[in-house]
This record gives sequence, C-alpha cells and structure tokens, in this order.
Amino acid sequence: MTEPDLSELTAVVVRQPKRSWWRRYRGPELTVSTVEGTPLAEVTNTDDTDFLLAHVSGEFIVRVKKHAGFTSMGPVRFHLIDAEDHEVGRVRPSRLVKTRQLGFRTERSRPLFLTRLAHLAIEWQLTETDPLRTPEPESLGRVTVSTVDRWLGLQQYVVETTPRLDTSERQTFIAMVICLHLLRRPPGDSSAPV
Repeated sequence: MTEPDLSELTAVVVRQPKRSWWRRYRGPELTVSTVEGTPLAEVTNTDDTDFLLAHVSGEFIVRVKKHAGFTSMGPVRFHLIDAEDHEVGRVRPSRLVKTRQLGFRTERSRPLFLTRLAHLAIEWQLTETDPLRTPEPESLGRVTVSTVDRWLGLQQYVVETTPRLDTSERQTFIAMVICLHLLRRPPGDSSAPV
C-alpha cells in the first residue's frame, strides 16, 4: 500500500501528538495525517525558530523559519524555504491580534489570507482577498481547530482545501497552519491558546 500524497489530498489533520504529563516528550512538534489517521508528515524543530516539515519517510517538504522583532511583542514573520534552500514565501500576521489573520504571497505572487472572522471563532477561512475589507470573498480552504486533550491543551487543526489550489499552494497552506499553531502555542508555552 502506497502512502497518500500530502499535496493531492483535499483534507488533512495537523495535530499535536499525544504525550504524557509525567514524562519529558521527545517526539515531533506536530504530525500531519489523513482524516482517517494515516500518518503523512511530521514537524520537528531544532530550536524555537527553525521547524522542518518532512514526510514520514524523511523526505524534506519545507522549512519554516520564525523571525521575531526586538521583543516578544514585536512583529513576527515566518519564512518558508524549499529543499533547494530558496525562499518560497513569507507568512506574517496582518493585525495587532496576531492570530486574527495571516497574510501570504505564493511563488506566483498570488496573495492568500487565512482569517478568523471573530475572536472566539474556531474556524479560519483561506481567501485570495482580505475578508475584513471585501465582503463575501470566495473561500479556497478552511481550518477548524479543536482541543484534543484539555488537560495538556493539545491542539488539532482540520485543514480542508478546494480544487482551486495547486499542489504547491496546498503545501503552503499546511505550512501556514504550522505558522498559525506557532503563534497560538509557541514552543515551551503552557498558557492557553490564543
């Protein structure tokens, strides 16, 4: 049985793996699987600024580098780097509330916005135009977040896309969700998600 191709699927699940409250966790930061639970990829980190998305076979997909401003309150940017060490895009929060909207420009200069329309909403919409400025933009995808372990606060993101995204844009969308998670739950932070 062959492993499903991550960029061909219209829905995947990005989640924090289960861990014990009592033991130090040494596994991946996040896992990516099919909706049915078949493992596809893992996100590992070397430090709090460098994250690697790779297939479970070990094949490199994209590196996410986090750049912060002078303080923790400063602007945060994420650079997406491909296997040839070329930057394929930048993800940045667009508003003061960092998890309200993420902006991105694809390799083909297509702008994408991942936006949560209300502060307590559990769903983010992926659109080509800013939904906060343009009424009723066409949705290219959706992210629904849930807490899978209330005691530890482990998060799960169901990522759904439409056929209007090509394979590289689907991988970029998954990388945007990784950035969203890193903004909501920075490594080493035990506070509640934003």
